[in-house]
Amino acid sequence: MNFVVETLRVLVLCLWYSLQSFAHIFVPRRRKSVTGEIVLITGAGSGIGRLMAQEFSALGTVVVLWDINQEGLQETARLAKSAGAIRVHHYVCDCSMKSEVYRVAEQVKREVGDVSILVNNAGIVSGKKFIEAPDSLIEKTMEVNTMAHFWTCKAFLPAMMAKNHGHHVSIASSAGLIGVNGLADYCASKFAAVGFAESVGLEMLALGKDGVKTTIVCPYFINTGMFNGCVTKWPSILPILKPDYVAKKIIQAVLTDQVFLLMPKSMYLIIAIKNILPMQQCIILGQYFGAFNLMDTFRGRSKKQE
Repeated sequence: MNFVVETLRVLVLCLWYSLQSFAHIFVPRRRKSVTGEIVLITGAGSGIGRLMAQEFSALGTVVVLWDINQEGLQETARLAKSAGAIRVHHYVCDCSMKSEVYRVAEQVKREVGDVSILVNNAGIVSGKKFIEAPDSLIEKTMEVNTMAHFWTCKAFLPAMMAKNHGHHVSIASSAGLIGVNGLADYCASKFAAVGFAESVGLEMLALGKDGVKTTIVCPYFINTGMFNGCVTKWPSILPILKPDYVAKKIIQAVLTDQVFLLMPKSMYLIIAIKNILPMQQCIILGQYFGAFNLMDTFRGRSKKQE
């Protein structure tokens, strides 16, 4: 195909998809059915993981719950059953350990079946300055927030690819799109999670597996306890997000095959500005939005909450 023809084709398609996106401002996107799908959620023992389990359960799915917290898992399983799940299975799994992920994944395949919706949600935050953070804590952050995504996808993507049907959901963070003072290890892990999910999604398309969808979720701080103590300078622009709202938006994104979900909506503009403006202006805006002081009052979850 020559340069002129290919360029015209790209321009026409870009225009067409732009018109489609504009139309969806007024006409809701069609939602797919997930009834009967096997949904695996890591970090399901509390917070957003628990809420997503309830939301998926209400849609008539088989729910598989992973967490390191046995007590939290049992409570989520109870709530999922009450919400209407076809079946609920829960497994204690330390997602920071590759061997543990593979072992429990094989158990899930034997006892439940092939996972068709994988939600990589488990995450931790140290809340320490880079220089002050112990090496072991930095390694643990990367193992849970990033490497676990590699191992779960290695375990469950092949079955999705064989059927050309499935969905990989990566719960990342807005800190995976823009650096934050005091969150060096967390930002690094979430930047990696975003890059990994986006690349795997493109790999599926390149292999002709267009039935295996990807959704990458990048929220601002969520009021789940993980970032207890953190405050936002301008809550009208960058509010601390309510967990119920976030869970519902994630499920909606999955049902409509939305690739990127940023929350709140102001993050779309902030990320665009960050990628366009000179660094000096970005620093000024970062100071204006309070990005340099977000972690000054960080406390995080108490051991009881964990």
